[in-house]
Amino acid sequence: MTTPLSVGERIIALLDEALVTATYKYAVLIGLLDLSLELGSEVGDAALTVTTRQLAEKVLGSYWPQVKQLPLLNGGIPRQKSGAQDARIVQSIAEYKNRTGREGSGPSEAKLRDRAGYERLLVQVEAVLIEMPLPRLQCIGKETEQFLYEINWTTEVNRGLVARHLRGTPTDFDNRIILRPGVASALIQLNGLLRPLIQRSWALKVAHLNGLGEGVLHEFLFGQERIALARVSAPLIELQAGRCFYCEKRLGPGPDVDHFVPWARVPNNNIENLVIAHRACNSAKRDFLPALGHVRRWARRLDPKESEHQRLAGISARLQWPSNSVATGGTARTIYGGLPPTAKLWVMGKEFEERGNEALSL
Repeated sequence: MTTPLSVGERIIALLDEALVTATYKYAVLIGLLDLSLELGSEVGDAALTVTTRQLAEKVLGSYWPQVKQLPLLNGGIPRQKSGAQDARIVQSIAEYKNRTGREGSGPSEAKLRDRAGYERLLVQVEAVLIEMPLPRLQCIGKETEQFLYEINWTTEVNRGLVARHLRGTPTDFDNRIILRPGVASALIQLNGLLRPLIQRSWALKVAHLNGLGEGVLHEFLFGQERIALARVSAPLIELQAGRCFYCEKRLGPGPDVDHFVPWARVPNNNIENLVIAHRACNSAKRDFLPALGHVRRWARRLDPKESEHQRLAGISARLQWPSNSVATGGTARTIYGGLPPTAKLWVMGKEFEERGNEALSL
């Protein structure tokens, strides 16, 4: 069953997904929010159907004001994609503005004053959406699940068929985006929370791509590196017998101290919340919540009868490091207890599993 909680958790997981080279997913999510607000009242909790052309207009509207010179980049346009070439949508808008001299006008004015040119630009945006973000957006790790919307094509879509569709030639290409029952209603309810979260994630991505200060400032204000974790590295390696907490294989050089319950969820530096992991495992986990198998092993650290708990208490006393197993366990219990059964939890690498209904003893 689709609920606002399940939709919100899945979108947060999408925002955490590492395999992102461009900012398209943020624009698509904002576009779906806008369309839900405009059309969702007509369907209630039923499925909402929109088209790729409708979404393209929203995406174009999001990118348009961003494609302009930025003094912090010496007058350059902020990049929105890694690699040698910028995002195709950004390139198309920049070329249109340069060709028409419509830097100051918005897309609505362009649509009124230059209908043919605007339609060509819109077709370029729609083509990118069909080819790239729409069939890829709902991928978390190795799994693709149409939990937000259903479309009738994949990344292997026939480009010739799409090109004919975009030219207005009758084809059997189905350009509908069908938001699953309850999704539009959930997006409407969560709009006030999700929109600033998506915009913030988008801004941080652009800051990272362009070497701008916002990403550095965000890390300075809220990042985990404000408290040096190096002091606990050696004791935790000894506690874990030189093995990665997640894959349980022997640690190589330069392992990471990881926050088991992610720092992005709750800033908890208590010794019970810290584990040693391979850098690759830590990088794959990112800000995802660990799967229940990991949680069951980690829970031993919270139990005063377990030797791991007692040894952690000794590390805390020796290093004068904060320790609070009650608070750490309570936080984890609340977070996991509030997850919908369909929430994706990180297992290993790109592998995820659903939360399910299992009760956790923490």
